[in-house]
Amino acid sequence: MRVDELAQWIEVFRLDLGAKLLIAILAGGAIGLERELRHKPAGLRTNILICLGSALLMDLSMRIAGPNGGDPGRIAAQVVTGIGFLGAGTILHTRGTITGLTSAATIWVVAAIGLTAGAGFVFEALAATITVMIVLEGMGYIERRFLDRPSDTAEGIPPDEFDARTGGRRGGDASQRRRASDRPHQGDDA
Repeated sequence: MRVDELAQWIEVFRLDLGAKLLIAILAGGAIGLERELRHKPAGLRTNILICLGSALLMDLSMRIAGPNGGDPGRIAAQVVTGIGFLGAGTILHTRGTITGLTSAATIWVVAAIGLTAGAGFVFEALAATITVMIVLEGMGYIERRFLDRPSDTAEGIPPDEFDARTGGRRGGDASQRRRASDRPHQGDDA
């Protein structure tokens, strides 16, 4: 097979896009697996989909802007804005504690990795993924080992109010042991 035939196959079947999407799946999957194993709100599927979607939108942005002399950063800028809203949804404020900030930051950086992969910067996307994994695992170890942090099982309940035997707040009935997000809101039928 000649070089020009190979280039034609790559262009016809969009193998370059396939490679970008594969990198996005691997990068989002690696970070998502770490979050899933820690039982965090944004896990494996969420991180893969965010990274994959960001890569696809970046590739689309570059293809639309390329021949017309447009700005390929316009769609990418909207991805950053949209991801901010998605990340905000993972942040919870319960009884004086805030949870989900790391998940929100992870969502944001996974989108950036997806944009990087979608732009064709494979080495940079993989290097960023490794760096994020080191930060999540390494800093998590340091926090658990050297800093006085409440247990992950408390789900945002201050440690002095958490009863590990019942899985919830000391005293009170079973409805108080559920997360605030599980309780019916005013106006809900349930």
